[in-house]
Amino acid sequence: MKLGVIPTTRQGVMTNPAWVRAFVKMVEAAGLESVWTVEHPIVAENYEHLYSYSADGRAPFNPETEMCDPLEWLAFAAGVSETLKLGTGVLLLPLHAPIILAKRAATLDALSGGRLLLGVGMGWQREEYLTIGVPYEERGARLDEGVAAVRALWTQSPATYHGRYYDFDRVFSDPKPAQPGGVPIIIGGSTDFAARRAGRIGDGFFPHAISPEDFAARLETMRAAARAAGRDPAAIELSVCPSAWKPDAWSDKAALKAYADLGVTRFVCSAGHAGGDEMTVVEAYVKARLEDANAL
Repeated sequence: MKLGVIPTTRQGVMTNPAWVRAFVKMVEAAGLESVWTVEHPIVAENYEHLYSYSADGRAPFNPETEMCDPLEWLAFAAGVSETLKLGTGVLLLPLHAPIILAKRAATLDALSGGRLLLGVGMGWQREEYLTIGVPYEERGARLDEGVAAVRALWTQSPATYHGRYYDFDRVFSDPKPAQPGGVPIIIGGSTDFAARRAGRIGDGFFPHAISPEDFAARLETMRAAARAAGRDPAAIELSVCPSAWKPDAWSDKAALKAYADLGVTRFVCSAGHAGGDEMTVVEAYVKARLEDANAL
């Protein structure tokens, strides 16, 4: 079982270069496989309560929450590490121009020696779409086209893609990613729509805040979609963050085993649950989670 970690998003910590440098070096030395970032370009003061992972539609934001640009933060992490995988969990692809995103991701993958994992999703905050000028109701279709467009730019030279939202003909986008075939694209989201998308076009599936029972149901949907698309469901890597489902999930050994039995090969933990930002505290937390993962 591979283990990844999300850094704390407390204000002033994720942007403290000394802390980030020590954190990245520590998790790499401890034997973790990957580090993951999250994304919200903006957070509205009075957002519509559309967050689907809570009963009241409210997200777990607080005044101390600070989310860096995911690729910029990972670029810093790449420069102070050697083998650590660099994941976005997730980047809101419909809010990015695919041509710009393809260039940024390919550059990071090339300079890191092929370590990027591009987790993508739609998000739920209507205000982000309004502020950026992207129709909220089109986010699913734009996500599908965005995935196809960036893959074309990574794998073709010159590249051509003709879609409803994105259209280009015989253009060159260099550098290419270091990873053959392009950066792996991991689909986020816990709905049936997300599961079908992962089955159709994902290299991986990383649902958020999902119980083992609900994950099992989504996997049936994902695997059926993969087979319908002529793809091998077993080739789609499965990741999960147990504590996103419930904070004490790491102490529930039966739940951890249930995820593993479903075919999950990567757990992700959150340094924000360590109980403090001191590096000794964070180190003890991630090493305990590594022991939990290795016990499976």
